[in-house]
Amino acid sequence: MFKREWRNLDKVMLGVTILIVCCSLCIIGSATHINQGVINYDFVVKQGVAFVFNLLIVLFFSRYDYTKLKRFAKPLYGINLIVLLAVMFVGTSALGAQRWIQLGPITIQPSEFSKLIMIICTAALLSDRIGKLNTWRSLLPIALFVGIPFLLVLKQPDLGTSLVFLAIALGMLFISNIKMSLLRNAAIVGIILAPIGWHFLKDYQKSRILVFLDPNADPFGAGYHIIQSKIAIGSGELFGKGLFQGTQSQLNFLPENHTDFIFSVIGEELGFLGCLFILFLYFILIYRGLITAKECKDPFGMLLATGIVSMWAFQILVNVGMTCGIMPVTGIPLPFMSYGVSALTTNMMAMGILMSIYMRQQTMIF
Repeated sequence: MFKREWRNLDKVMLGVTILIVCCSLCIIGSATHINQGVINYDFVVKQGVAFVFNLLIVLFFSRYDYTKLKRFAKPLYGINLIVLLAVMFVGTSALGAQRWIQLGPITIQPSEFSKLIMIICTAALLSDRIGKLNTWRSLLPIALFVGIPFLLVLKQPDLGTSLVFLAIALGMLFISNIKMSLLRNAAIVGIILAPIGWHFLKDYQKSRILVFLDPNADPFGAGYHIIQSKIAIGSGELFGKGLFQGTQSQLNFLPENHTDFIFSVIGEELGFLGCLFILFLYFILIYRGLITAKECKDPFGMLLATGIVSMWAFQILVNVGMTCGIMPVTGIPLPFMSYGVSALTTNMMAMGILMSIYMRQQTMIF
């Protein structure tokens, strides 16, 4: 049985994921090994231990029949709403946002796990509606279904994660053969309503969007992150300054260099070639995910795979884009690369589900 499962396992996807996380541990170590003049690798140890534990999670989900997840969709959706509401009342705050829940020595970010829960729940909802989304009335339940957790996460405030929800929903709606004119009209309505949504954003979120067009308008405030990130990436040139040798990251000019702006550290220390290598690994990951979605004959599995790929692709696009100054700073982590146990666990669980879909398609073929 083990040999059969190993033969059907997507070893390319697993290998690429492990390679990305190994690169992540090296970059996190470089970015955080000096803390107040003292050398320590606490962040690397925490992320490494979480990764080893998450490999067991990948093994579990890859062997788990993904079709059984559909029966848990409604309870998961309810639990998701309860936990997101709990964040508003008992959550802990940091950097002006209330996104975390403290469970003893462990701090979790429910909005990260909410991404995967929404993929499972939305896939279950859409699996019986493929080809039937032709009117506004048919689209309204989907909008309400995604809109409630979207608003709860936006309230934290966490604009980045709430935008990921929209990206996931759009990717899954597209694969559900939604009437394109309906999707186009929905986009037009969204653009029209955008000015209303602007008034609900926090001041720092508005500033991030405004300085996106001209970071030098506030070089020591909202534009500081973008300016320092572009300096770091540009100074790396072709080959980089070398691991542990980056001045922007090592001297703490680059904020959040182990989380949101970890790609800037890659650009500075590993150069343009290092960035290309990481992006190539992501290309393989996304490509394998798309192949899995394409070959899946089960609507629920196809939607699951599409949702996972949409989540990763959007996060990669926005994170890399914001470090290069071509996207607003939204605090979206780079999958498998940015530090964060909640984010890593969510992505590894998603990887396990994706591999489960792939393995069962191979079993059907052989």
